[in-house]
Amino acid sequence: MKFMKLGTRPDTFYTEEATRTVISDIPSDVIIQINDSNYLLHKFPLLPKCGLLQRLCSDAGESDIVTIELHDLPGGEDAFELCAKFCYGIMINVSAHNFVPAFCAAKFLRMTESVEKGNLVLKLEAFFMSCILEGWKDSIITLQNTSKLPEWSETYGLTRKCIDSIVEKILTPPAKVAWSYTYTRPGYSKKHHHSVPKDWWTEDISDLDIDLFRCLITAIRSTYMLSPQLIGEALHVYASRWLPDTTKNRPPETSVSQTEELMEKNRRILETIVSMIPGDRGSVSVGFLLRLLSIANYLRASPMTKAELIRRSSLQFEEATVNDLLFPLHSTSEGHSYDIDLVVSVLESLVVLWRRISPAATENSQFLASIRKVGKLVDSYLLVAAKDVNMPVSKIVSLSEALPDIARPEHDGLYKAINSYLKEHPDLSKADKKRLCRILDCQKLSPEVRAHAVKNERLPLRTVVQVLFFEQERGSKETGHKLLPPELIRNQTLSTGIDQGKLKLGPEETLSRGEGARRTITPAGNSEKDQNKMKRSDGKLPVEMEKKLIIGEIEENELEKGKEIREEGMSRCKLDPKKIITKGSRSDNSRDKGRDR
Repeated sequence: MKFMKLGTRPDTFYTEEATRTVISDIPSDVIIQINDSNYLLHKFPLLPKCGLLQRLCSDAGESDIVTIELHDLPGGEDAFELCAKFCYGIMINVSAHNFVPAFCAAKFLRMTESVEKGNLVLKLEAFFMSCILEGWKDSIITLQNTSKLPEWSETYGLTRKCIDSIVEKILTPPAKVAWSYTYTRPGYSKKHHHSVPKDWWTEDISDLDIDLFRCLITAIRSTYMLSPQLIGEALHVYASRWLPDTTKNRPPETSVSQTEELMEKNRRILETIVSMIPGDRGSVSVGFLLRLLSIANYLRASPMTKAELIRRSSLQFEEATVNDLLFPLHSTSEGHSYDIDLVVSVLESLVVLWRRISPAATENSQFLASIRKVGKLVDSYLLVAAKDVNMPVSKIVSLSEALPDIARPEHDGLYKAINSYLKEHPDLSKADKKRLCRILDCQKLSPEVRAHAVKNERLPLRTVVQVLFFEQERGSKETGHKLLPPELIRNQTLSTGIDQGKLKLGPEETLSRGEGARRTITPAGNSEKDQNKMKRSDGKLPVEMEKKLIIGEIEENELEKGKEIREEGMSRCKLDPKKIITKGSRSDNSRDKGRDR
């Protein structure tokens, strides 16, 4: 950073009873009032250099002491004192940090060449052009300081000249960059990298206020000389610098007033960044877009901003990874950890775009590869979200159903997610289990997964029956459409070893088993004619099988109720065997009635 020294005399200004004055044998004859400060000074050093003070003193007449109010002086007391010291010949230092208020105050006081040769304005302009604008970081610091006096800086052309200087340096080929810059990317070391990276300028300009940053980025884009990816990288660096990190479970504790003020500031930064994202696909990563969407939800940004982020994220959703989707939920009313609604909103937007594509385009191999890649991504995310012990089953179902059937040529990944959810939620009700497993298409399971599902005690009875039915149907097709006898299927199911049907669902996954072998229900019908008669066009279980399955479920419920009644009776009537017999006979009667029904 460069400095300019003016004057040679030592500093003789001092404060006495809230008044600033200068050591002198001559009494003060002018009082300058600026805001809450008073300056007792002398006319003879000030008036020859300040055109404004000359006019104001002449208007005051020939009084001994003249009082002048300069409450609207740009830069306030500090800027005026610097100009006053220049008039007294006291040594002052000018740098990029105090140049803007000093220049604006000197222009306001009309310390120009028309008043006296070699005046302060001329010296400041020379320093600005030859030193500040020639330097990289000096230009950025000066531009940032213009935000304190935006109107004065615009009037005197400081803002525009700083932006032009910065843009000119950014457009310089990296091989010709000879000035120092800040670049702290992980894994980057200037000692090991002799070449200058293309995005060398992004960190330094992130120090700017959001309005100045927007003006600078707009000026850069207007040249059409930098790629959209570089513009996107600059936006990414700025967002990382100023916006909150939503990957943390709890935001930092602040007072209510500070929180609201900070939230409003961050909302403005977010919406400005979103408005500046280039329209080119790939200008920013989908991970960055999803992060901005998570921040928008946290900051309660405008619906327009959220809609734009959802649309942009859906266009690049296939490029995402599971880690890109793992954002914590900041709502205190929800008990689960992951913001699954964020993923659902992006996926639903993507499905809307898919439906607008003509039917012929859906047969395109590139389209199918893209949509199936999204299907694998969603199933992988479901597998992670399912391990959240507080995740409601409705969230899992809503995300699973948001994906169209064409995206899942097989349901192995979905089965793993469902099995993981059932493992982490052992107390799940039967209704929720059925609701969860209803999204599973047993026809799209691989033989290995079907073998695991048949012996999976966590699955509801209906799902196991569906697996057995479609397994038998597949076997009949492979053997010339001859159905296997139900007894053979039953024997195969019970005799299959655990190693033959074991599915690798994770390092901790083991197959749960009851005290005895799992009950196995096989579909009725021993002839191909009966089998074809029972088939349904929608791929579900046959009608007669549905009826038998419902009856079986009723019997199962009755047996469980009877068991509960017997256990209750045993606990209450341990000394009365007649009551125990009576309770048992009643449960048997209710079971017989269930069978009659």
